[in-house]
Amino acid sequence: MALVTGGAKGIGAAVVRRLADEGAKVYFTFHTSGAGEAAPKGRVFGFPCDVRKKNDVEAFVGRVLERESRVDVLVNNAGIIRDGLFLALSEEDWEDVWATNLMGTVYFTRAVLRPMILQRGGRIINLSSIVGELGGVGQANYAASKGAVNALTKSLAAEVASKNILVNAVSPGMVNTAMSGAARAAFGEKIKERIPVGSFAEPEEIAEVVAFLASEEARYITGQIITVDGGISLLSRR
Repeated sequence: MALVTGGAKGIGAAVVRRLADEGAKVYFTFHTSGAGEAAPKGRVFGFPCDVRKKNDVEAFVGRVLERESRVDVLVNNAGIIRDGLFLALSEEDWEDVWATNLMGTVYFTRAVLRPMILQRGGRIINLSSIVGELGGVGQANYAASKGAVNALTKSLAAEVASKNILVNAVSPGMVNTAMSGAARAAFGEKIKERIPVGSFAEPEEIAEVVAFLASEEARYITGQIITVDGGISLLSRR
């Protein structure tokens, strides 16, 4: 059984569909957009949950555990952007991004970790971003939150590996989602010219990597930040 945060659209919805295709029962959260692209059907169930609020998260996970008794996979996907140059970013811009991207990940991970320890196994997969490593102009708050997610991933992986719990992150580059729409509209061609493979990723391509990390074939992988960016970070490191 899998939990996916922010599973109503974009990468999250693609992950929900992909895990369901693998035969998993999937519960996903949504905040403001309703069930969206991953409309509940069959083995897929969507529920409202504000990942920024610890009580909401604990209630959601508790409700799922009452129904299912275990959580095999957690995908921390919920995330937002509030872009702007550093001096223009308000305290609210920082707080909203950190509350969603980092603390939402922390709250959900804390809520599922004890059940995973008791069942002696589980997978936690965090959605990060290449800006968490490389930075990005006008994205100091977002980059900092994703850099923190990367550090959390590595630290937690070291703590819980002996419990047969694997913790990894997937770090996409530019993906064709609504969240990246403004950037693609403004700088799309310039960005695409810098990507060695010459195209943006589709959400389904990110979902494939998440599904692999959730599978038995990935049993020897933990504490890794898997970059899926068409090679753009290779050029940025030169």
